[in-house]
Amino acid sequence: MKIFIKFDFTQFCSRILDEKLDELNIKYRMLNFGEIEFLEIVSPEKLKAFDLILKQYGIEKIENQKVILVQKIKDSLIDMVFNADDTNNVKSSVYLSEKLGHSYGYLANLFSEVTYTSIENFVILQRIEYAKSLITNTDFSLTEIAFKLQYSSVAHLSTQFKNTTGITPTTFQRIIAKRRSLKNTKE
Repeated sequence: MKIFIKFDFTQFCSRILDEKLDELNIKYRMLNFGEIEFLEIVSPEKLKAFDLILKQYGIEKIENQKVILVQKIKDSLIDMVFNADDTNNVKSSVYLSEKLGHSYGYLANLFSEVTYTSIENFVILQRIEYAKSLITNTDFSLTEIAFKLQYSSVAHLSTQFKNTTGITPTTFQRIIAKRRSLKNTKE
């Protein structure tokens, strides 16, 4: 038996943070996604314990302001790609400027300075990761996936997919289908 699971990354991380901060008896409040304000002075021992707990989940505390803003850019873009409404076709530049309260030029320059890639490339990578997930975990056609990811056409999706992964989405579908059939014959 196989099931497919969809999860809300934001809710997942927030739940972990809530549980672990409560376990450590630290008074806090969530400001935004990825932002916590401690409402009391926290001992170095509790902070160290909190850091160790977070690392178990692949979460780390960020202290450099530039890195913090770049992480907010990444989180916002991932949220934009993975939780986009099919009818909401807003440009990433407008989305980021409105969400983070900075000019797109500033955000793009900072992102490139810290990550050595552009926001546009990051968005493409996220869209292709989502396309791979949809191909692997759903029965959507490439047309439906292209529409969901707001590509102008299947050809546009296919071009970006091949440029990013080295194979076409159709080839990727065949590989996934072959793996499934091999797995089913072994069971």
